[in-house]
Amino acid sequence: CPMKTLKENRLFSFIAVTLVYVLATTLGVLIYRVLPLHWALNLLVADAVATVVTFLFSLMFDNASVYDPYWSVQPPVILICFAFGKKISLLSWLLLAVISIWAVRLTANWAYTFSGLNHQDWRYTMLKEKTGIFYPVINFLGIHMVPTLVVYACTLPAVYVVMNPVHAWNYLSIPFLCISTLAVTIQGVSDIQMHQYRKHRTTPFIRTGLWKHSRHPNYLGELLMWWGVGLATVSAYPNAWYLLLGATLNTLLFLCVSIPMADGRQSAKPGFSTYKAETRMLLPIPKRKH
Repeated sequence: CPMKTLKENRLFSFIAVTLVYVLATTLGVLIYRVLPLHWALNLLVADAVATVVTFLFSLMFDNASVYDPYWSVQPPVILICFAFGKKISLLSWLLLAVISIWAVRLTANWAYTFSGLNHQDWRYTMLKEKTGIFYPVINFLGIHMVPTLVVYACTLPAVYVVMNPVHAWNYLSIPFLCISTLAVTIQGVSDIQMHQYRKHRTTPFIRTGLWKHSRHPNYLGELLMWWGVGLATVSAYPNAWYLLLGATLNTLLFLCVSIPMADGRQSAKPGFSTYKAETRMLLPIPKRKH
């Protein structure tokens, strides 16, 4: 099958995914520009339309992992589009910087592990096997649209700052920007340690570095990233407290979906109960021995 052969080619797969995202972004920008709604609603609709484009191509390639880079590509593209041509505040620049660093690191990690369109994330394959005829609905809503809405809500505080510039510097935002910077560092270090472990896998579970006392330090970094962005914004704009909804939804997504799925997969390995008893879910600090 020609399509199967192409999907096994890593270069073709990279080019195909890149073109999908260029098309999705272009259509999203056009939709945003023609809509007469409030900027936040315009952005929501445009983001949803871009996700639908990505979803349609995931059907064409029979691979929901076409969506995987969307999580990290969406925020900087949105912020850069909103900031382009505007005189923005110092806080806007700092948020744009930390989100761009986060995005480049996460996208690079995806690219490093991306073997081609012949490979699909194990979570999607598992959902397909478990949900059967309902998988198309789960695919569209659960795999594509819900994560888009969560990251939209996470990115909204930074967009709000760009759209409502306050040129007087707010020092209360500094510690929260530092939290986001720390979060990116935690994610980067934990990913490098995981890649090294997978190259020389000698134990069922990684028990070194940040992973020695935490089962999901990479997820901890993702949670801290968006709490830092949200709280940095609310510190400067106290009346916009509702912008913390994104960080809250993101936390619920990881606590209720991502972490249980990851732990469920790991539980099939011998010794998981001992490993779980000895390590914390998120914080990379030793558990007190009883």
